Amino acid sequence: MTTLSNRQARQFILAKQGLIGEHRFEGKAGAFAFVKQAGCIQFDPVDVSGKNAELTLQSRVRGFTKQMLWELLYKDRLLVDYSDKELSIWPAEDWPYFSSYRERARETGKAFPGLSRLKELALDYIREHGPVSGDTLPVEGEIFWHSSMHWSGNWHENSRAARAVLEQLYTEGELVIHHKQGSRKFYDLAERQLPGALLSSRNPCEDEETFTAWRVLRRIGAAGLLWDKNSAAFLGIGLNAETRRRALEKLESDGRIMPVQVEGIKPVFYCRAEDENLLKDVIGGQADLKPRMEFIAPLDPLMWDKALIKVLWDYQYSWEIYTPADRRKYGYYTLPILFGESFAGRVDSAVDRKRSVLRVNAVWWEPGVKQTKKLMTKFDGTLRRFAGFNGCREIEMR
Repeated sequence: MTTLSNRQARQFILAKQGLIGEHRFEGKAGAFAFVKQAGCIQFDPVDVSGKNAELTLQSRVRGFTKQMLWELLYKDRLLVDYSDKELSIWPAEDWPYFSSYRERARETGKAFPGLSRLKELALDYIREHGPVSGDTLPVEGEIFWHSSMHWSGNWHENSRAARAVLEQLYTEGELVIHHKQGSRKFYDLAERQLPGALLSSRNPCEDEETFTAWRVLRRIGAAGLLWDKNSAAFLGIGLNAETRRRALEKLESDGRIMPVQVEGIKPVFYCRAEDENLLKDVIGGQADLKPRMEFIAPLDPLMWDKALIKVLWDYQYSWEIYTPADRRKYGYYTLPILFGESFAGRVDSAVDRKRSVLRVNAVWWEPGVKQTKKLMTKFDGTLRRFAGFNGCREIEMR
């Protein structure tokens, strides 16, 4: 088994994720390449200084713009919005793998009286009129839809049924998101937006165990290294200790992952077998580790496992967006600052869209980080690049 020092483990993760050294990802093609490498990136609609998926890409892709992601999703159709690690964005080519997920949604939907008829009405309307949102689909009534997919309701009170039916058809794969206007989602028939050959492709996974292992493999690829313990990086897969162990054993026996020991840490880590050469380069001092400074998204793949971040980097990060204001230690939408191999601090900024100004509310440097000329020059340059990414002409320090 390969053994890494703590520092080598950090270097490997950052090199794998494209967060250190010269940029490996560039432009729209680079944005797609990174999502394909990661398997999925999380979507969150909150836009303080960029949405989470956009922030994830701006830290890795040279020249990335928000329009590039929009085009990949809604023009080129190379990416789709769909569930995976909660709300996610992933390559459309992976559509067949989620066949059983969509089938379960269809089976669950059959249990609710009246839903079948509403689905027919919605599909007929979309066929004739094109993409719709929950407030433009003329289906009246109310459905109370919880995360457990329990439905109940009166069919005559208001239009919430329209939104719920669209979400059900979307989960079943009959509809895809055509585009978004702010937080509003517009849906269209999947058959009009995705290739027929893709929609009719056979599920590559022969059973649920194979599907689970495939999803675990993707998450390992997204993080670089993951350990054999409960991890938020596996969120949405439905793992317990036993199913995680079986998935890892299957992947290892198939030669798709390899075990790695990190000095001083008891749990075994795993990386994808295809990353063995990068691992060797890091160990041999041949990897490109030229330092960069990047602002990291709250739900970035790097931050999926905060316990792992604490162990390897000794950096404690908590996303305080849902923390009451009087209990926040930092800010509403604070982003980690990565500088070279280390987390140097965190920054709280927000875009004033009326004035095209990036407001920097506060910056906190980690203990022991000296604000040298080199550090502050890097920070100023990263801040200017971040402002440009957000369409801001000026930066205002609070």
